Amino acid sequence: MRGAMLFAAGLLTGLAVQVGIAQNAGGGVVMMNHVGINVPDIPEAITYYTQKMGYREAFRANDEKGQPRLVYMQISKNTFLELNPANAQRPAGFTHYGLHVENAKEAVARFRKNGAVVSETNVSDTKAILANITDPYMGRIELAELTPESQHYKAIQSWK
Repeated sequence: MRGAMLFAAGLLTGLAVQVGIAQNAGGGVVMMNHVGINVPDIPEAITYYTQKMGYREAFRANDEKGQPRLVYMQISKNTFLELNPANAQRPAGFTHYGLHVENAKEAVARFRKNGAVVSETNVSDTKAILANITDPYMGRIELAELTPESQHYKAIQSWK
């Protein structure tokens, strides 16, 4: 129940931020793209979200031991739930929400100009260009430029 409440709170927070950003002319934010959660058991979570919720597994990235580092569950064409394994350093629950941006470097510059604390961009192993905003109220907001090579973009394009 707690997880569902955190998920819903994350979606509502993200929606509120998205509406605020959308009202900011030319913000470069396309939409809220995903919510990230840590789960104690990745296979169990995948089973729950596929069988009970009807989501599909879009893609995953494994660690050096071949274990899932993250699994993206596709809720709709452009909306995902990112599952990460919980551990002692990363407790179960809501971790972040992600905004799809047109250009990550421009978004970083704009948010910094507005006074936000934002990391440099990097290319993830999923081929998305990412940066993170440190949010003083909930932790982290991920900025994601979804390049045509990214697994996110490919999942969106394959949606039926």
